[in-house]
Amino acid sequence: MRREVLTWNDVDGLIDHLVPQIDGEFDAMIIITRGGVIPGGLLAEALNISSLLTAAVDFPFEMESEKQMDKARFMAWPKFIQFPDESLLRGRRLLVVDDVWGSGRTITAVKNRVSSAGGVPKTCVLHFNPYRNLFGTARPDYFAAITDAHVVYPWEIHRGQEGVLLGDWDQK
Repeated sequence: MRREVLTWNDVDGLIDHLVPQIDGEFDAMIIITRGGVIPGGLLAEALNISSLLTAAVDFPFEMESEKQMDKARFMAWPKFIQFPDESLLRGRRLLVVDDVWGSGRTITAVKNRVSSAGGVPKTCVLHFNPYRNLFGTARPDYFAAITDAHVVYPWEIHRGQEGVLLGDWDQK
């Protein structure tokens, strides 16, 4: 798999590319942990959004054999480890931020839960991978770049090569 290692200057450029795309004002931002924490913080500052909420999602699965691992992983239902109370979402326009839309499962799960609580979500990522997208023609409302590479962000460098290759990209 092709890898693309980014610098902090690259990330600044992606944020600069995103900001003019984002239309209107948002009542709050939902940052998806862990990948969305840094991009969300940078965007919150650039867009002057002061109400920040977090969502943590896991896709637990059980497998009977090693051979079933990939299929089981993509068929798991989301488990929300942390999520804002519905009263904070209802009737509010919310920007949902993550680092990457790979398969799209994580950000789509958050978007759907916000919608079901009566919020109006818009999704935003630094990178969109249409080749791994599990949701047909669905795509982020805002994204800075399209890629088919495994992107390594500057805040992930400390994990080393093993941590980067086995990191969050494959889960999203």
